[in-house]
Amino acid sequence: MKYTTIINDQQYEVEILRDGRISVNGTIHEVDFLPLEEGNYFSILKNLRSVEVAIEELPDGSYELLMGGRLFSGRVYDERAMLMMSRSGGIRVQSGDIISPMPGLIVQVLTSPGDEVREGQTLVILESMKMQNELKAPRSGHVTQVNCAAGASVEKGATLITIGD
Repeated sequence: MKYTTIINDQQYEVEILRDGRISVNGTIHEVDFLPLEEGNYFSILKNLRSVEVAIEELPDGSYELLMGGRLFSGRVYDERAMLMMSRSGGIRVQSGDIISPMPGLIVQVLTSPGDEVREGQTLVILESMKMQNELKAPRSGHVTQVNCAAGASVEKGATLITIGD
């Protein structure tokens, strides 16, 4: 089965092969995907390297992945969805919203409205489950809204920062 995946504005062609391996943009990977506990926490074994990841499907059908303290936003389209979108103008890339992947406490906010930020820059430090997670800009742009402050508790799914052009 073939999929087109958009992660932080980058497009990847993903194919799940019959033998369980995965091809990403033509490169074959040995992958195993194991749930760690109830909910959305998993261990991904890729080419004998283990990575823990939290995966959350949002109400709009997009996904957020928290891996190594970095937040990734993405969408996954199958071949039929790609065909339908190509007939209606193509893929629309994800927004610049940083959404809390889990409930927690804001430790630090490292930006203000009007600031210019670059993709991958740490903007918020969120403490959850006794771990500090750096939430990074999904794309470059200017901060249009900051909806959180140090010391504030936030719920899963709360929009913390919005980045515009």
